[in-house]
Amino acid sequence: MEISATGRLEVRITAADVGKRVSVRTLIGHAAPGEKFTDTVGVLASWDSGVLLITRKSGETVRIPESSLVAGKVVPAAPARRRGPAASYEELAHVSSRAWRPVESERLGDWELRAASGFTRRANSVLPLGDPGRPLDEALSAVRRWYGDRGLPAYIQTATGAAGTQELLCAELERRGWVREVTAELWTGALAPLADRAEASGVLLSRAADEAWLARYQRRGVSEVALRVLGSGPSVWFATVPGEGGAAPAAIGRCVVDGRWAGFAAVEVDPALRRRGLAGAVMAALARRALDEGASAAWLQVETDNTAARALYAGMGFAAHHAYHHCREPVASGGSR
Repeated sequence: MEISATGRLEVRITAADVGKRVSVRTLIGHAAPGEKFTDTVGVLASWDSGVLLITRKSGETVRIPESSLVAGKVVPAAPARRRGPAASYEELAHVSSRAWRPVESERLGDWELRAASGFTRRANSVLPLGDPGRPLDEALSAVRRWYGDRGLPAYIQTATGAAGTQELLCAELERRGWVREVTAELWTGALAPLADRAEASGVLLSRAADEAWLARYQRRGVSEVALRVLGSGPSVWFATVPGEGGAAPAAIGRCVVDGRWAGFAAVEVDPALRRRGLAGAVMAALARRALDEGASAAWLQVETDNTAARALYAGMGFAAHHAYHHCREPVASGGSR
């Protein structure tokens, strides 16, 4: 906290600091003994009518009455991560977008509107990298019309927790009633150690998701649109560990190689065969192929409530780079869109 020469806490932020990363200390009303203050660090999203909105790294927006402030200052951006390959949010946003392409897309300024008949939020949401080229309310109206014309709810994929992410947009969407439905994280790690981790014998690689692979994939009734999304990307590989006696595969996975990056997805194991190293074997086989194509770094996406997957990937050397959120348009009164 900011302390003056006289030893007193001071508030050294103003409304002019909106958009900057700040640290504030506030007085807690009706607090228990020894819990008089609380600290909040995040991006100052707004300061209006005596209320500060601060968006934390997790994407949570905290409302703070100006009257409760006892100290505050602008702080540097979060320190660079010490684990995994160096990368900017913008680079990873483009790479992950190229690995899961929609069937249809359209530009709205620097925003990309993406649609794929509702198959996954990632392929049916706006990627807002930059300025939409018009005031925000006009942009949101255009977004809702575009998705409404396709019979789809409007989603905007926003990110928080790294330099260049969209804490301000998150706060503005929340103020307008957009609802965050899913929060996940993009994790990165080194590729070579992953390739060396596990024995990959018995893992079959192919360029297409065949019937056997789809039999293990968690999404049932995969449509032609879904197959197009699954097959999209610069260099796509599918891994399969065959099941016994013609059964569905014991494990599957997908990898997209794009320059120095290898992106992993759809790593799934037969529930009866978990904890036998099959996920590691699938990822090792895909990592080796990606190394052969010149990749050196890896990324994947994992939802924040998937405890088992997070433990698995952390053990493989992955670490969180940033969080991302799918925010759904507000429902109009009466339940109609």
